[in-house]
Amino acid sequence: MARNDRMEKVILCWSGGKDSAISLYEIQKGKKYEVVSLLTTITEDYDRVSLHGVPRILVEQQAYSLGLPIEEVFISKASSNEEYESKMKETLTRFKQNGVSSVVFGDVFLEDVRQYRENNLSKLEMKGLFPVWGRDTAELTRSFIALGFQAITTCVDSKVLDKRFLGRMVDKHFLAELPPNVDPGGENGEFHSFVFNGPIFKERIAYTLGEQVLRDSRYFCDLLPIKT
Repeated sequence: MARNDRMEKVILCWSGGKDSAISLYEIQKGKKYEVVSLLTTITEDYDRVSLHGVPRILVEQQAYSLGLPIEEVFISKASSNEEYESKMKETLTRFKQNGVSSVVFGDVFLEDVRQYRENNLSKLEMKGLFPVWGRDTAELTRSFIALGFQAITTCVDSKVLDKRFLGRMVDKHFLAELPPNVDPGGENGEFHSFVFNGPIFKERIAYTLGEQVLRDSRYFCDLLPIKT
């Protein structure tokens, strides 16, 4: 996106999943904010996106296809809140010094998560933006699909979903098969995803499915990059 001095500079928390992608789509569509960078938390021991389990190289390929820089914050696999907050503070302070006033998040309805984010940002005199906040998660996911985004599940909570939901395209068939106790957007952490194509991408992210493992009550599906 071309720079515009009249647009407020923001960064966007990027997990590589569908809520990040639809939030970026919405924030860019409004033409009020300039996204100057994506911000991703990487578990250093695994070299993967925290919680989602996606290899770092794939989110870097996403950023390249989106035409945006990506800032990576590295945390340990046993990271405490203190470690996470300290590293985020250091990173956000640097962005603030370069004219960034707000951080965009893809949260939809978890009040405690939003409050946590806003409290931490307020200490830096920054604010949070939540472009998909309050939307019905079933409607939001259907909209994501209808817009032409494509995503695959990379992690599912084994306590609420069985392994057949892992490595699946997030499409109307996936939504129809979800148990009634599972949020259609996976907002409670029931599943996480990786977006590999869509209207904001210049090119599809090439990958192949790798090993599936169970770790800490979660099934993970490895995604392997394909050189093109």
